Formats: sequence, structure tokens, C-alpha cells
Amino acid sequence: MMDVLYFAWVRERIGIPREAVETQAVTVMDLVDELRAREDRYAAAFADITALRVAVDQQLTGFDAPLSGAREVAFFPPMTGG
Repeated sequence: MMDVLYFAWVRERIGIPREAVETQAVTVMDLVDELRAREDRYAAAFADITALRVAVDQQLTGFDAPLSGAREVAFFPPMTGG
């Protein structure tokens, strides 16, 4: 079981800020594929992963990152400076 967190427009599309997910995913991309298959709101949120960033246990990483031992995955749009 791991916590999956959603921020900004990702949270708005899915409708919740976080959830505990039971997953067999080996990589972040596997997790994204599992989430997309759940229902349309997840498919919409993850339609274009080039518009997303991901962190595993609060470390910025790529979608090919392994999830072995991970406790938390967060999805968010790229940060903009200002």
C-alpha cells in the first residue's frame, strides 16, 4: 500500500488530494497505467504525462523510476518561477 498525492490541476481532475493505493506496479509508469485504467477522471488527469512531474518519497524522479519500497508518490504540474 502506498500513498498517492495529487496537486493542482491533477487533483482537480481526479477530485481528491490523496489516496492509499494497493498496487503491483514496478515503476511509476506502471502505476500511471493502473490509475488510467480505473476510470475516466484518472485517464483525463494522466492523458499527457509530458505535462506532469513526479516525486517518489519526496524525491523528484522520472516515470521510469522503480517503486520498490516506496511509501509515497506525488504527481504535479511543472513548477513555474516568478
